[in-house]
Amino acid sequence: MKPCEVTVFGAGYVGLVTGACLADMGHRVEVLDVDRSKLETLAAGEVPFHEPGLADVIGRGVASGNLRFGHPDGLESCGEFVVVAVGTPPTTGGAADLRFVRSVVDLVAKRAAPGAVVIMKSTVPPGTGASLSETLSPVGVEYTSNPEFLREGSAVRDWFKADRIVLGGPEAAVERVAALYEGIDAPIVRCGIASAELIKYASNAFLATKISFANEIARLCDRLDADVDLVMHGVGLDPRIGPAFLKAGIGYGGSCFPKDTKALDYLSSLNGYDFHLLKAVIDVNKRMRLLPIMTLKDVLGDLRGKQIAVAGLTFKPNTDDIREAPALEIIDTLVADGAQVRGYDPVGVVDAGSSSFEQAATLAEAVRGANAVVIATEWPEIAHADWRELAAAMDEPRLVFDGRNCVDGDAVRAGGGNYVGVGRR
Repeated sequence: MKPCEVTVFGAGYVGLVTGACLADMGHRVEVLDVDRSKLETLAAGEVPFHEPGLADVIGRGVASGNLRFGHPDGLESCGEFVVVAVGTPPTTGGAADLRFVRSVVDLVAKRAAPGAVVIMKSTVPPGTGASLSETLSPVGVEYTSNPEFLREGSAVRDWFKADRIVLGGPEAAVERVAALYEGIDAPIVRCGIASAELIKYASNAFLATKISFANEIARLCDRLDADVDLVMHGVGLDPRIGPAFLKAGIGYGGSCFPKDTKALDYLSSLNGYDFHLLKAVIDVNKRMRLLPIMTLKDVLGDLRGKQIAVAGLTFKPNTDDIREAPALEIIDTLVADGAQVRGYDPVGVVDAGSSSFEQAATLAEAVRGANAVVIATEWPEIAHADWRELAAAMDEPRLVFDGRNCVDGDAVRAGGGNYVGVGRR
């Protein structure tokens, strides 16, 4: 396919990765964002967030002239393809806030030429596309749903090594969008718009369900003197189940799973269906975040004045994203209980808004003199640290609560520490 003109609205994780990768594939892409400071960062050759490999892809795109950045205020016309990749944050009731999406679609209706195709990458509830199409159809613009399945920390790889490409919309428009992906070896799922929208929500809800199921089994393991790592390994060897997302811990976080499970539950209720299973998944995730606090209180008693370290602040390794990170809730609870908290993360930065919280420059600095450590993110720098030495540098009772089951408990004990995992004997 010949190079196409693509306009991308949104320079966040999804929009920037999408724009940069399309440019790397030879298309001419302009990425627009309302955040001028973010645009200044990109103009300086820097990436506004941590995503392995993305800086190189952006650099190639800019150098080739295929990738440029701008503000929507300066937009005179859109490309033949318009990618919408703006945020859909949750409202207080759990619904997806579509104000940014609708604002972009209204602008596209004024700026796009007849025959253009809108590609919805933002996660929107089923039924949204049908509504947005009513705005675009009168001006001759087609609408398609193309949900993203990019994981933070491996987004560039996920683009070029996609496991599927989901396209929902009119047949002719879907085939035009499919041609944009020429060169990517992945099955294409062609369907209606509502089905494509629901595929995204259902995928994230099912993965969240696997996580919460593993965590429920972990709590049972604690009562039956079983080892959840071995149990889930045995379960995951069944090809009908698979090993992914069966690792027990203190629950999921990030920008997708918490938001999308709540949005799907809200959508179900709105349509007269009580999604009992999904409600249980959400409830289990909430309870798992309390587990380290409960353990610390069981061992330390009153937490006032206790020195507590939290190792890992981002919601997962290889990203600086702290949205819905379990560590944040744990820190807030510890500070509210009067503990003195030090945190550490190789990349993520947290503004806890409290003088009782400080972020250490190194793991050793965070742990030194602490009565207890909560491991909240399985960064390699944390998982493979010398925990014998770190435990020896702590103060009594030298409790290490491993919220990700990533540390060698024997090493902690060899350093005089007390090790507690999630569902580990």
